[in-house]
Amino acid sequence: MKLYSIISSMCVMLLTVSCEKELDFKYHDIAPLTVIEAQLTPDGAKVGITYTTPMDEPMNRTLLTDAEVTLTDLTDGSVYNLYTDAEGFFVDSTPGIAGHDYRLAVERDGCRYEADATMYPPTEIESLEFNWIKMPYDYVAVFQGRFYDCQTSNGECYWIKLYRNGEIYLWSEMDDRNAVDGVSTFITMTTRMDTDEEDDDTVLFDGDVITFSVSPISRDMHDYLEALQNDSNGPAMFRGDKCLGYFMATSPVSASIVFRPDEIPEYK
Repeated sequence: MKLYSIISSMCVMLLTVSCEKELDFKYHDIAPLTVIEAQLTPDGAKVGITYTTPMDEPMNRTLLTDAEVTLTDLTDGSVYNLYTDAEGFFVDSTPGIAGHDYRLAVERDGCRYEADATMYPPTEIESLEFNWIKMPYDYVAVFQGRFYDCQTSNGECYWIKLYRNGEIYLWSEMDDRNAVDGVSTFITMTTRMDTDEEDDDTVLFDGDVITFSVSPISRDMHDYLEALQNDSNGPAMFRGDKCLGYFMATSPVSASIVFRPDEIPEYK
């Protein structure tokens, strides 16, 4: 399958500028605040608690474990007390249930933080492919991931992640405004054909495995990620005492493709 149009290719260049960032959130240089990064999936709950790091200091990702973390299923009334694992994350293996509403509560050092989220069902990935496109400086491999969009309503949002051999390669948020016949398409430029001229962060070699992950998310979560792309701390997603971070409940799906540069067709 070919790319839709030259316009799509031009959009790719704009998108790539915004999405080629490491999945390692940084926050504005303010007095240290608690940061809560929490997600609920069919594999259970996982919550990381840290402090913000001043912009002129190395990123400190030390996890804080002196907290009480609970997850309440607002739909059926179940309450789960999360425990710390060997890495310092608060976890619980109870699967999230699509369509249920959940509340995350964190109590630490006399402060309390709460956030609610609805568990989103999974989408389905339709296809993955690469195409070479001719740029003034070189050929560039364009990745295209297509997945089915929920057609029961408009405005669905997604968190897209690309992994290279199991390590994060790039990420971006998107919505369904460009969906065609119920199929949304994520497009981004990746590596140059001349790998000697490519940065280590973006270069792909023959045999690299690219994994495409799609997580349906709320509009608030979409706006939060969009703010991070623009070097902002993002909108407040927790009630109670002031903190940064997010809580999302989603059902990620993923599929992989092996990068074979000699087998990639050129976009005409």
